[in-house]
Amino acid sequence: MRICRFEAGGVIQAGFYSEERIVPLLAAARLHPDTDLLEACGRLQGDLLPLLPGGWAEEVAVRLATWLAGPGRGVGEQVGVAVGGVQLLVPIPRPNKLLLLAGNYADHIREGGGIAAERAETFPYVFMKPASTTLTDPGSPLKLPRVSPLSIDWELELAVVIGQRMKGVSEGAALAGVAGYTVINDISDRKFRPNPHRKERPKDGFFDWLHGKWHDGFCPMGPCVTSARSIGDPQALTMKLTLNGETRQQASTSQMVFPVAAIIAFIASFVTLEPGDIISTGTPAGVGHSTNTFLKPGDVLSASIESIGTLRTPVLIDD
Repeated sequence: MRICRFEAGGVIQAGFYSEERIVPLLAAARLHPDTDLLEACGRLQGDLLPLLPGGWAEEVAVRLATWLAGPGRGVGEQVGVAVGGVQLLVPIPRPNKLLLLAGNYADHIREGGGIAAERAETFPYVFMKPASTTLTDPGSPLKLPRVSPLSIDWELELAVVIGQRMKGVSEGAALAGVAGYTVINDISDRKFRPNPHRKERPKDGFFDWLHGKWHDGFCPMGPCVTSARSIGDPQALTMKLTLNGETRQQASTSQMVFPVAAIIAFIASFVTLEPGDIISTGTPAGVGHSTNTFLKPGDVLSASIESIGTLRTPVLIDD
């Protein structure tokens, strides 16, 4: 089951997602024979988290989806709207925490000049982005920052939507707390250097890298969330990113150094994870920095993950 947030006619709604069309939950519920579904869908106001595992309205979503796939198939065709006719929105607009991993695919570590170590010898590198200003809607443009526009790079990543409060969870139990999965493009400014006349300090390199992750709009996310119940194994998903139609990243989530369950268990060992938190799990090889290829106005990024969808992002210069 894939669900999305979208805006049509100035109203934000939740809908079942496919590449061709979106079926608004509220519109479908109006035609469902069970009136209790209509009352529940009316309370959502575009919030997707209740519809996912761990949410109070998951059963509502499952019943509607099952009906639309069977007896209500004609209803879906009747009330569905073309994807191109609405504005898709970030699936989880204000996560309490937006956590991301650095260096979680061995090939990506090597292409950057690093050495990949075995899991037992190391631990995940986790950093954060400011969610309220970096998250960008599917299809909305990435604006190259005028302060540093020449070294902007892409990073296709599988993102995890947390569905339950977790602290001290074991790796074996971690996936039970996942609500769903989505696509993130962790945009990065590879050569950000604030204050070019600065006095160099030992930690400048790290903070240049970190601050280069924080520009406005540097975290496109979407186009939907796939329920965790629809993805049996998050370590068996194909990934592909194209730049202007040319494949730049092609990999599988099976290549992660730290799998999703291990990442959750590590973070939850010292941070309380809350429903709606997002964890982006790192990028495979094929980023622009490896070939000195960076984004320019007019480019189009398409970031795809199996069973979720394609996150499309055009590139502009900031005005």
